[in-house]
Amino acid sequence: MIRDALLPLLRAPECAARLSLREWDDVIRQARNANLSARIAADLEAYGLLDAVPPGPRQHLIAARAVGARQRIASLAEIDRVRRALDECGIRLVLLKGAAYLAANLPASRGRVFGDIDLLVPKAALPDTESTLLRHGWISSHLNAYDQRYYRQWMHELPPLRHVNRGSSLDVHHNILPLTARHPPDPALLLDQAVPAAATPGVWVLAPADMVLHSACHLFHEGELDNGMRDLVDLDGLLRHFASQGAFWQSLETRAVALNLQRPLRYALHMCSVMLATPIPATTLAFGGRWPSDTRERLLEQLYLRGLRPNDPTAGDAWTPLARQLLYLRGHWLRMPPHLLTAHLARKAWRNWSGHSDDDEAPAPDAIKPDRQL
Repeated sequence: MIRDALLPLLRAPECAARLSLREWDDVIRQARNANLSARIAADLEAYGLLDAVPPGPRQHLIAARAVGARQRIASLAEIDRVRRALDECGIRLVLLKGAAYLAANLPASRGRVFGDIDLLVPKAALPDTESTLLRHGWISSHLNAYDQRYYRQWMHELPPLRHVNRGSSLDVHHNILPLTARHPPDPALLLDQAVPAAATPGVWVLAPADMVLHSACHLFHEGELDNGMRDLVDLDGLLRHFASQGAFWQSLETRAVALNLQRPLRYALHMCSVMLATPIPATTLAFGGRWPSDTRERLLEQLYLRGLRPNDPTAGDAWTPLARQLLYLRGHWLRMPPHLLTAHLARKAWRNWSGHSDDDEAPAPDAIKPDRQL
C-alpha cells in the first residue's frame, strides 16, 4: 500500500504542522531515498516551520540542510576551477542540470544535492576540452576499451571524469540525447541561445525554455529513476520560476518543436501537474494533444506514477517493481536500436558474470539512428 507521505509536503509545506510522528517517519525515509531531505528542510525553513517539526525528524532535516549547504560551497568552488581550466583553451563553460541551477541561483537549487558537474561543449571542442581537463587532474573513470567505445561512438558525452585528488566528477556532454536516439536535438541550437549565469561570472547556462526541455528529456528518456522524484521537483521549480517571464510558455512550445522534444515536454507537463500540482496554462498542457490520449499512454502514465516515486517500500505498491523494470527497459530501448541494444546488454552481462576484460575486443559498430518514438 502506498503511503503518500512526501508528495503532500512538496505540494504544500504548510501541512507539516499536521503530520504525526508515524507520518514523519515515512517523510524522512522517502526524502532520504529521493535525495530531497535538504530540499524539504529548505522549504520548511522558508515557511518558518522547521522549528515546529518534532525533535527527532527535525534533527534529520537540520543535518541534511548542513550537508546541502556544505555541498553548495564545494560545488561553486569546483565550478570555478573548471571555468579557469577551460578559459585556458578558450572554451566557454555552459553548465547543465544541478550545477546550472546553482550557478544561476535559481529556486530549483535550494536544497538541491547532486553528485556530478555537467557541462555542454561543441563536439568539435571535445579533444581540446578533454586534454585541458586531463592536464588539470580529471581522468576517465571508465578505462576498459568497450566502455570507451560505448561513450565515444554511441553516447552524447565523454566517459565520466573524476579528479585524481578531490574526487569531483565531471560529465562532459556534446548533446543532451544519445547519438543513437531517433531525433537527437541540434546542440548548436542550445549553445547559441545559452545565457550568462546570473550569480556566477564567466559561466553560462541554457536559456530558460531549453533548461526546462533538457530537464524533461533527461527525466523521461532515462530508465534509471533513482532520482526521479528529485528531477520532477526540479521541473516543478523551473516551471514555477520561469512562468513569471513574459511569453515563457509560448517560447517553451516553440523550442520543443525546434529541438524535436515535444513528447518529453508533454510527459513532463502532465506529470508535474498531476503529482506536484504545478500551475500550467491549459493551452500549454494541451500542447501537441492532451496526454494521455490512448491506451499506451495511459499505461505509461501508470508506470511513471509509480516509477517517479522515491525508491522506498513505503512509497510503492505491488506493481511498483514491475513498473520500474519496464521503465528501465524503455529507457534502454530509446537509447539504442534493437541489435545494438541486445549485443550491448549481453556483452555487459557476460562481462559482469565472467570478470572478462574488453580491452582486446574489436571496435563496436558505428552508431545508427533507429526509427523509434520517444
